Amino acid sequence: MSLTSAHSVVAPSPTSKRVAGTIIVLYALISIVPLLWIFATSFKTPPDSIAYPPKILFQPSLEGYCNLFSTRTRQTPEYINSLGPATGVCDETVRKRNMVIAGPSNFMPRFINSLIIAFGSTFCAVFLGTLSAYGFSRFKVPLADDLLFFILSTRMMPPIAVAIPIYLMYRELGLSDTALGMILLYTAVNVSLAVWLLKGFIDEIPREYEEAAMIDGYTRLQAFWRTVLPQATTGIAATAIFCLIFAWNEYAFAALLTSGTAQTAPPFIPTIIGEGGQDWPAVAAGTTIFLVPILVFTILLRKQLLRGITFGAVRK
Repeated sequence: MSLTSAHSVVAPSPTSKRVAGTIIVLYALISIVPLLWIFATSFKTPPDSIAYPPKILFQPSLEGYCNLFSTRTRQTPEYINSLGPATGVCDETVRKRNMVIAGPSNFMPRFINSLIIAFGSTFCAVFLGTLSAYGFSRFKVPLADDLLFFILSTRMMPPIAVAIPIYLMYRELGLSDTALGMILLYTAVNVSLAVWLLKGFIDEIPREYEEAAMIDGYTRLQAFWRTVLPQATTGIAATAIFCLIFAWNEYAFAALLTSGTAQTAPPFIPTIIGEGGQDWPAVAAGTTIFLVPILVFTILLRKQLLRGITFGAVRK
């Protein structure tokens, strides 16, 4: 067999392209339907949100968002009439149900906690992972393969297996219900993934760049900062996305270790209760808003994410 024929690639047929395209479209539709349903539910009234059969066409309402961002109390019609005209959309909406706004809800503090903990732990995990990956990639580390496997094995452990020990340890150290405690925990979980992903990217960067920089008078750290780091930005961005997705969506440890001061949005949103039970429009509104930061962050770095997913699939 000639070299040309050995490396020739058979182009997919039109039929296979159509089949693959159809599968992709169906998968995308199946994946996006729940998100669209949550988004639509956030604009329903509580009765419409639990109607059976489910309502596809309905009168949009901001009641879910008003309930999400405020606490309400029921008052008599006489008291409500004595307050004068409504001062806003939410005030007008709640008055229709003989209620008044008593103050802001706890959603925004929980949402801000999620931002601080998720982005803080992502920065720490990527920072430590980059340094560790560089060390494994460039230096002869004794038992490197065993250490790398041990680092990765920490990610394989189910959270429930270490939940009680971590809870007891955090209680003794005073880290329960603190942002610092959650950042440290998420960093410890994510650093293993960061090391493995970033080592693969750094391995692809030729050593000659650093050697040439050190011949020119740079120190090892300067060579790393000036030559390796700029070329590893794609891998760093992809790793940051994976770490952020975990920290942003994590529920088990957040529900166990936080309850007030440092509680994040995932364990808070399901506890939103309205009159007579779960306030589904408010829950859907909170879920919709909660999806926005991670969606924007992923879209902004989508090219790096695609390279991170397909890294190593094609070798020249």
